[in-house]
Amino acid sequence: MTLLIIGSGGREHAILCALAKNKSVKKIYACPGNGGMAGLAECVPIKATEIDQIRAFATEHGVDFAIPAADDPLCLGAVDALESAGIRCFGPNKAAAEIEGSKVFAKNLMKKYRIPTAAYEVFETSGEALAYLEACETFPAVIKADGLALGKGVVIAQNRAQAAAAVREMMEDKKFGASGSRIVVEEFLTGPEVSVLSFADGQTLVPMVSSMDHKRAKDNDQGLNTGGMGVVAPNPFYTPEIAARCRETIFLPTLRGMAAEGRPFRGCLYFGLMLTPHGPKVIEYNCRFGDPEAQAVLPLLETDLLEIMLAVRTERLHTLHIRWKAQHACCVVLASGGYPEKYRTGLPITLGETGDALLFHAGTRRLEDGRAVTAGGRVLGVTALGNTLPEAVAAAYGAAGRISFEGAFCRKDIGRRAIAAKAE
Repeated sequence: MTLLIIGSGGREHAILCALAKNKSVKKIYACPGNGGMAGLAECVPIKATEIDQIRAFATEHGVDFAIPAADDPLCLGAVDALESAGIRCFGPNKAAAEIEGSKVFAKNLMKKYRIPTAAYEVFETSGEALAYLEACETFPAVIKADGLALGKGVVIAQNRAQAAAAVREMMEDKKFGASGSRIVVEEFLTGPEVSVLSFADGQTLVPMVSSMDHKRAKDNDQGLNTGGMGVVAPNPFYTPEIAARCRETIFLPTLRGMAAEGRPFRGCLYFGLMLTPHGPKVIEYNCRFGDPEAQAVLPLLETDLLEIMLAVRTERLHTLHIRWKAQHACCVVLASGGYPEKYRTGLPITLGETGDALLFHAGTRRLEDGRAVTAGGRVLGVTALGNTLPEAVAAAYGAAGRISFEGAFCRKDIGRRAIAAKAE
């Protein structure tokens, strides 16, 4: 088979590494790919959002199966465009991708189908939102841009002034463009966070190994929100009892609700959960593999990923028994100095001996002489497996310490809270 992966981050590199293990794969293209993916795939300089050009390329080059892996192409209708050209895909169509593309749609879906989530209000003008906040007595409050914002369209406002500033940035200053035309103001929830990726074929849903993301830029959950600074899997807070409760109150109602809305979800459905004192609640949905969660979860997968994706495409997920390694994984993200705000690119990357660790490239590119340089905010995901979580964390940090580029930084506490939880 000839495959096409659409995207350019660490998630796409992790998907590529998993798919490349299948012996029936003869060729993999990546649009646009990155400096690390070039070792296993032919990178094509077409942006992930250039849907018409991607469809033309895929048709011309005999692509059999495509994986639009990022949120933008999915929400723009990449699956619809490719399937209309006869190219099979793994991923939701545009209508189903709205579960991530619009937070307003997602919140209204949860309300309609009684899926537990934070209380919320929707606003279409800054004046209405500011008037609501002026009367609000409960802080912190969460301000969310309705549309996609590279994982950065969420502000946890500690007080009224911060909340008002977030509203003005999103709705008046257009910090996130059209994504901030509508906003959601919602209740601030407390408790351990859990990410659960799942395979879904419209009728059947199979959760993957749970994980714990670390979204803030600095140690001890300080600093700005980022796309994710590291992950451990499985998440020790996500017990079998909680998993069973989530399946009945969140996962299956979401799948059934989407089908009832005429938007059956086929692909990877991501559940961002908060384990509150009142039970698990949904913080957010994603319509694709999380990043960096995929960089920790997919290395634990034993069943062939392409086989699973094909089963999702043909609604045969119920026929598979998906197996996982009885190990732990830790992914540490090496980021550019200044991320998630301004940072430099084009800086040479020095790779030392990293042993058995997996290096997933995110913001890198290759020079003509083969050297890798930085090309983004999150540069590399360093993933290691271990028989215990402390082993995995130690191995990931050991490997990360042998990689350098000017201004490189990482959080030093990835997995600390999870290890403490397991020790209790």
